[in-house]
Formats: sequence, structure tokens, C-alpha cells
Amino acid sequence: MRLRSNPRPIAQSRLPSHRMEPDQIHQIFASLLACQPLDQTQTEHTFLALLSGKLDEAQTGALLSLLATLPPNADTLTGAARAMRAHVERVQYTIQPGEALIDTCGTGGAPKSFNVSTAAAIVAAGTQLPAESKINRIIVAKHGNRSRTGRGSAEVLQTLGVKVDASPAIQSMCLKEAGVCFCFAIHHHPAMKHAMGPRRSLGFPTIFNALGPLTNPAGTDRQLIGVYDNALVEPMAQTLANLGMQRAMVVHAQDGLDELTTTAPTRIMHIHNGMLSEEIIDAIDLGLPRASLDQLQASSVEHSAQIITDIFAGNPSPYADMVILTAAGALLVADACDDFASGIELAHATIQNGHAKTTLDRLIEVSQG
Repeated sequence: MRLRSNPRPIAQSRLPSHRMEPDQIHQIFASLLACQPLDQTQTEHTFLALLSGKLDEAQTGALLSLLATLPPNADTLTGAARAMRAHVERVQYTIQPGEALIDTCGTGGAPKSFNVSTAAAIVAAGTQLPAESKINRIIVAKHGNRSRTGRGSAEVLQTLGVKVDASPAIQSMCLKEAGVCFCFAIHHHPAMKHAMGPRRSLGFPTIFNALGPLTNPAGTDRQLIGVYDNALVEPMAQTLANLGMQRAMVVHAQDGLDELTTTAPTRIMHIHNGMLSEEIIDAIDLGLPRASLDQLQASSVEHSAQIITDIFAGNPSPYADMVILTAAGALLVADACDDFASGIELAHATIQNGHAKTTLDRLIEVSQG
């Protein structure tokens, strides 16, 4: 494991206007064409203009395409994330003493399994913590969206009975009453309409895939983020440090999954109070059996919902092992446990004692308003 400090805490920049003159955007394109990454202020200014509708579709498509040709960069991600945070429709929630507010949203764009992070979010929220724990309650603001496969977090939660279109006020009530809510990205990021057409036309992952997990509407300061590309792990971790994240993990599996997985060793970059450290874990070293990706597939959204229902009924399976491992990661970033081994024990107990199912049932009920 290597440990290093975040070299420079970075203050929020003060931008006078969302407007960009033609020569300014032309200078941005010239820099990107010369393979010169943008700094934080340039990126924030550019994305504030994009999200305010000041760039046309051709300029937006060009910007996203040019950024995709460069290696992931923490300064660029930080500036763009700040711009998106300035436009987000927020869920109001005040963290109480002894609580940890977390998210398990990933980037997508990796080989598809079932809805691991969604199930793990519910398990984490349902975990009853021991008296010696550093915190006494985990609150999960699960940020997510639809998927091109039709099996995103929104689709599966809706199939399970959750009202995914609940208002921010109802989402806040879900956090208080159920310990978990679903923040449907399309409702919380209305400014994204200015990028929707170009993103759909381009057909490849853009910087917005990475920005989604960085712009939680409830303002979580603890996160577990799976990323689709190994090259994104360290820049994403540095971005989280830049943004003041209290504790987080960025993960990518050696077989390409954007998950903590039982299918292969997983690379983890930890962020803890501005410090970055890295490790590789293997689920088999933690007592969980190796699985193949074929064993973790869902054929439809209904199948994925049934998988989650079966897991919460206490039925052992490769699916359950994946959720337990991911929930352990969520518990770790929440400071609810000291290591993966103890997190696995807590997550397994939460499923077996019925608290995961109870939490899902309560989320379904409260989300209806």
C-alpha cells in the first residue's frame, strides 16, 4: 500500500459569468487539440457555460470528444464537477451526530452484471451497528439513473416498488425514515438537457459518466465509486480529495468490472481526509468464493429485481456474495467497520436477520409519499 498526502487543498473559484465569448471557446478547443489539459478554472468556466446553454450542440459535442481523447485529469474533473454541483437540484438533509451520509453510485460503462451497488446501498442502510462502532447510523443517498440496457438503478428499484420519481422533499423523508433514498439523476440535473443530444449522438462514455458520481444531490461526503476504466482510478480519487471528500474508495476490477467483485482482484484507491492510499484486494482472501461474470448476469430488469429479492430473503448465491462484498466497502467508507473482513460479517448479518428486506420495504412505503 502506498500513502501520500493531497498536495494542495483547492478553494472554490469565483467566476464572474457563465457566458463564454467565441474566442474563449476557440482557445479552449485549441488547447485540447494541442493535447493540453484544461486547468480547474478553465474547466469550471467552460462547463458552467455548457450547463447554462451558452454552447451550441456542435461546440458541446466537440468539447466532449476532445476531452475524451486526453488521459483522465483530476483538475479537469474537479472543475467540471464544481460546475455540475452549482446546477444540481438538492435533497435537503442535515447529518446528525453519529451519522454517516454515503453514496454507492458508479460511473457505468463497464461490462454489465446485475444491480450490485443498488442492493449494497440498501444493505448498508439496514445495517445495525455494534455499540463500539465509530458511528451509530448509516444514511445512503443512492444516486442513479436509467441504463441503456434497461436495467439501471432506476428501473430495478421501480420494479421492486420504489417510487423513483419522488420529489426532493419525499427523498429527504426517505433518508430520515428509511435511512436510504433514491436520487433519480434526470430530475436532479436539469441542466444536463444541454448535453443530452450530443452525448446520445457520440455513443461513447464521456466525462459526464465520471461526473455523475461526483455530484450527489444530498451532498454526501463519503462514497464508494466504481469506475469503468483503470486509468480513471487515480484521477477520480484525487478529484474526490480536491472536493473535500471525508472518506471514499474508487474501485476497478482487473477483469474490467466497475465493482468490488468476486470475479477478480480489485484495485482500490482510498481517500481519507485528503490522503490517498492504494491496495489490491481479492475476495477469495476474504473467504468469498470466486465467481465468473456469467454467474452474475441478469437477463432483464425483472430478473435483476428477483435476484435482489432472493438475496434479501437470505438465499446464498454468487449474487449475494457480490452484494456482501460491496456493502462491506460501503460500511468501510462510512467508518462502520475497521476492515473488509468485519464489514463482510456485518453485511451478511444484515441480510440474514432480515434488516435489508425491512429497509427496502420501508423505502418502498415512504417513497410513495
